[in-house]
Amino acid sequence: MTEQAPVTDEPAPELSAEDAKLVTLARATRARINAAEGAAVRDTDGRTYAAATVDLASLHVSALQVCVAMALSSGSRGLEAAVLLTQADGFADADRAAIREFGGGDVVLHRGDWRGQIGMSATAG
Repeated sequence: MTEQAPVTDEPAPELSAEDAKLVTLARATRARINAAEGAAVRDTDGRTYAAATVDLASLHVSALQVCVAMALSSGSRGLEAAVLLTQADGFADADRAAIREFGGGDVVLHRGDWRGQIGMSATAG
């Protein structure tokens, strides 16, 4: 399968070094299993969690939802930032809801293509 980035007119936002690290983690995790999406989050203690989409006949969980579950089950108390690498045009409502519920509306969300090119940034709120 050939990976193609979506065409966008949005300017690529500048990322901090810590957010660029999230892009690298999400990209590597997605590529490792050739998943539909890769994601990474940073919690309020600076710990990072990376995951890919789980797509089994009996279980489907988005990459961002896996990251939230990993952070929560590891004892994290909140999130600072999240990266989603996807071919989708935006964030799924369920992903935004999970980020907002656990991390609050101020969590910074970055969305990019499979190559790690960030096309948009927003907050979860």
